[in-house]
Amino acid sequence: MKSYMYETMYILRPDLNDEIVDGLIAKYQALLQEQGASILETQHRGKRRLAYDIDRHREGIYIQMNYSGPGSAVAPLERTMRLSDE
Repeated sequence: MKSYMYETMYILRPDLNDEIVDGLIAKYQALLQEQGASILETQHRGKRRLAYDIDRHREGIYIQMNYSGPGSAVAPLERTMRLSDE
């Protein structure tokens, strides 16, 4: 199976504490690894102002994940992220 390089940037709610943020990062990394991807780098970019309000939040916690793996690993990650309230 061919492996591709991916970069995913996601934004978490600004009111989450560090424990929850770390847990979510670990959850998404584990999900990718279960799908055959390998995590190259994860950057916690911190809390930043959003260009526009999302669910009445003016800020968000930005996380960037770089990974390599099969294309089939992306869809389960995106589905899980869409269903998450965080």
